[in-house]
Amino acid sequence: MLSQCVIKSILAVLPNWCDLCRLPMHRQLAVSGGANHESVWFCLVCQQLFAAEPRCQQCGLPMTDEVEQCGACLKQPPPWRHLYCVSDYQFPLSTYIHRLKYHRQFWQAKPLAHILAERISQPAEFITWVPLHWQRKMTRGFNQSEHLGLALARQLNRPCGGLFKRTRSTPPQKGMLRKERLRNLRGAFQLRLPPSLPPSVSHVAIVDDVVTTGSTVQQLCQILLDAGVKTIDIYCICRTSAA
Repeated sequence: MLSQCVIKSILAVLPNWCDLCRLPMHRQLAVSGGANHESVWFCLVCQQLFAAEPRCQQCGLPMTDEVEQCGACLKQPPPWRHLYCVSDYQFPLSTYIHRLKYHRQFWQAKPLAHILAERISQPAEFITWVPLHWQRKMTRGFNQSEHLGLALARQLNRPCGGLFKRTRSTPPQKGMLRKERLRNLRGAFQLRLPPSLPPSVSHVAIVDDVVTTGSTVQQLCQILLDAGVKTIDIYCICRTSAA
């Protein structure tokens, strides 16, 4: 029986295959899923597809230069402090999210969380996620944002839990304008009771796979602010451009 040390030594020199281009690579030259290089996904060439681009740190929309607040955020600041994302909703991230969300490839959450975790400079004290209504969760069988939240919590070494519940089912928001989305979501969420958030926690992050207009996380932020949370961040894989 080979020891774990010997197995890791063997794996360290064996070639692996990039999950994106499917070309062989060595683990030392790959983006790894952990400090011990136990899992690798992308070669250095494909890693460039995930390179950080200038964005507004608050709303997460692309800019020509990195700024703390864009003009829109200065005029009407969102209720969160910082939105962390990897990129727009485009290939290859859109493919990975689609696999996770519609093909039950739950293992996609780990590499996605790893890429996002590298962007987060000041992790929140507690991590939660956007909830699904119980009917939709029963139909789908899982909540993709919860899978991402759990993976991120492990990457960032932070406690996590579901703080919200969806009190009513709402029509799909795809194609809706921002005002329509806000109207659609009004009163759709509330805090779970008893609350699982430790009283000492003042900084919380909300995880979602894709943020479009921000109407969903805006509703959840207001609930947390009303509950006494001081600082809120948004963690998402993709941030779509404003409609």
